[in-house]
Amino acid sequence: MRNQTGWGGVLALACAGQLMVVLDVSVVNVALPVIQHTLGFDPIDLQWVANGYTLAFAGFLLVGGRLADVYGRRQVFLAGLALFTAASLTGGLSSDPAMLVAARAAQGLAAAVLAPVTLTVLSTSYPDGAARTRALAIWTAVSIAGGAGGNLLGGVLTELLSWRSVLLINVPIGAVAIIAALRHLHGEQPQGAPARLDLPGALLASTGLVALAYAITRAQTHGWATPATLATLCLAVLAVGAFALIETRHASAPLLPPALLRNRAISLGNLAMLLAGASFQVPMWYFLTLYMQNVLHYSALLAGIGFLPHTLLTLAVGLRVTPWLMQRIAHRALIAVGGLIAATGFAWQSLISTHSTYLSAILGPAVLIAVGGGLLNTPLTSTVISGVHATDAGVASGLMNTAKQVGGALGLGALIALAANPNNPTPAELVTGYHRAFLTMAALLLLTAAITPLLPVHRDAVLGTH
Repeated sequence: MRNQTGWGGVLALACAGQLMVVLDVSVVNVALPVIQHTLGFDPIDLQWVANGYTLAFAGFLLVGGRLADVYGRRQVFLAGLALFTAASLTGGLSSDPAMLVAARAAQGLAAAVLAPVTLTVLSTSYPDGAARTRALAIWTAVSIAGGAGGNLLGGVLTELLSWRSVLLINVPIGAVAIIAALRHLHGEQPQGAPARLDLPGALLASTGLVALAYAITRAQTHGWATPATLATLCLAVLAVGAFALIETRHASAPLLPPALLRNRAISLGNLAMLLAGASFQVPMWYFLTLYMQNVLHYSALLAGIGFLPHTLLTLAVGLRVTPWLMQRIAHRALIAVGGLIAATGFAWQSLISTHSTYLSAILGPAVLIAVGGGLLNTPLTSTVISGVHATDAGVASGLMNTAKQVGGALGLGALIALAANPNNPTPAELVTGYHRAFLTMAALLLLTAAITPLLPVHRDAVLGTH
């Protein structure tokens, strides 16, 4: 068993890797206008600076999760860090649009490897119970803080240094993490792990997820009913269907073992993760950012600062309150309560108007949304990975991350369509669209809470005086 020093090193590494991944989902957003001017991007193509990362990330998460089970956590973690660091350096030194988009896609591919393996490292290094809960709470807090802080950090770096710094900042972080990983991570591989990667399954899974992510991305700018969007959705359905057939009938070492999905904690937990992902983080940031900038006329930097209450409150609840409660209350009860509190917050958020102030329109709802998210995230993560054998820890982590990312992408695409307004909308028309989006987020979280009684009962053991 690891000593506490070894555990601390592993936790720091997992959090550093996860921080790099979640920061780069949003850190370039504020810098996009400067990037467009500097590199000469076409306005339509500029979206791929952000979407190139998202597309590769969502598309390869399931495969990335399985790599750690097949090749070992240490090797895969180091490979993911090295690729992410090299891609960040390339992106920061880009001299033309194609080079930057390619670098962002490479970052997304590396993120699809890193995100699952950081959770796998924690789930296999810490014994089940309060010690793992504390580690998961810190990992979850880093994910939330990194995602919410990306816009703020991007604004600060762009204003004080340059747009290149939002990518180059990953280089020293990655270099230090690689050195630390060589010291703290051992080369063990779970006994009985699959001897090889299921290549047909990997190809079909990646094709289906990339096609789905692309269709959602395209629908946000071209609509759901266009021939190209519908054709890509059909490709996604066919690829996923073929993947399911191969995994259940023909694969000797399936990428996603069917028995894994028969586990209620995994199947229903990932459904809850998908529904929560369709409300929290990316969809919430998107619509609140638009409201602050388009209606309240905040600058990009001020809008980023406006998210600090969400971040700080979620961290406080997630790090201090939730781990204590998880030793005393069933995880599914915390998930349900968190979902109900957050749903109330989003319902309140929907009451925004063109004359609202920050205190009434953002800070008040932020308290409920942050408390609900802080109560929900860690027990849901713990539930999804509970009882998973070490040989399937990587793919279980990849599946959970896939559910979260696909939920966010699907939710954002659907909510954008729901909130759509005519060309050149007035502030009042914008607010009407945002109202519909926030009410839908509240409904999704109510549905999340409604399915929690079907989850298995799980509670951490009290850790005593440690």
